[in-house]
Amino acid sequence: MNRKAGIPDLLAAFALAITGAAWALSTDKNQPIEIEADYAELRKNERVTVYTGNVVVTQGSIRMWGDKLTVHYDENDDLKDAVLDGNPARFKQRPDGREEDFEGEAIRMEYHARDERLHLIDKAKLSQGKSVFSGPLIVYDTKNSILTGQSRPVTSVEEQAGREKPTGGRVRVIIPPKEKKTP
Repeated sequence: MNRKAGIPDLLAAFALAITGAAWALSTDKNQPIEIEADYAELRKNERVTVYTGNVVVTQGSIRMWGDKLTVHYDENDDLKDAVLDGNPARFKQRPDGREEDFEGEAIRMEYHARDERLHLIDKAKLSQGKSVFSGPLIVYDTKNSILTGQSRPVTSVEEQAGREKPTGGRVRVIIPPKEKKTP
């Protein structure tokens, strides 16, 4: 992997955006990044790298997989946007001090570096143990640590790209009862 090409920046930003720095194992960012796919294409003039076919990205406890990963870079070869598509695209990660993985999935996951926002689009779901947050659109503002869900997404990102908006449904949150401590 060419470190100058921004792949580490992609994974660090994308994976930590998905799970939030507070949820990450503290050692993940120091681990090597591995990307596997059936096909990879670097379009240097367009500042785009595309991985297709059984894409698997691993760094420490972070594991993401999907059908297609597209990474866009700016004129300085810094991460601009990263998009992971799948049916669904998924990730899981082990947080510090936890025994259960944090997991997420959506048909499309978009990380926008300039806005520091992650969009989980269409059939989006975040879970840890029995706690679940789901809906047609989940947006995580990584800068301000704000998680929002929308039942009827109003995102110009999809409109500008000419993509179909995620289908209906409502936001759903499941909070299990706290386990009672035995004396």
